[in-house]
Amino acid sequence: MRLSEELRGRTKTFASGVIRLYVKLPKHREEVNVLGHQLLRSGTSVAAHAREASRARSNSEFCSKLDGLLQEADESQLWLELLRDDCAMPTDLISPLWRDADELMSIFTTMVSKLRKNGT
Repeated sequence: MRLSEELRGRTKTFASGVIRLYVKLPKHREEVNVLGHQLLRSGTSVAAHAREASRARSNSEFCSKLDGLLQEADESQLWLELLRDDCAMPTDLISPLWRDADELMSIFTTMVSKLRKNGT
């Protein structure tokens, strides 16, 4: 099973957006720096898991890789929420990425559910 180029592109676009946000964060604030690093790690892992899923040797392995992608996207949302809610980062910087993560989670949750329902 392989992911479409469109989905691989969407996860890469999400990772790129995370990198661009990270570059804009004020590094002189320790809490922002820590949360930013966590977001950078989880946000770029979304795209890495998508690539790994594309190389899966079975539907079971494919679902497992997508489960990892879902965990990283959910974690990314947490760091984004903390940056917005507790570090006063501007909503206009945070919200687009949060929505992208939410959309990706919806898409990949549906994919995994359908595969598992069909016997994977």
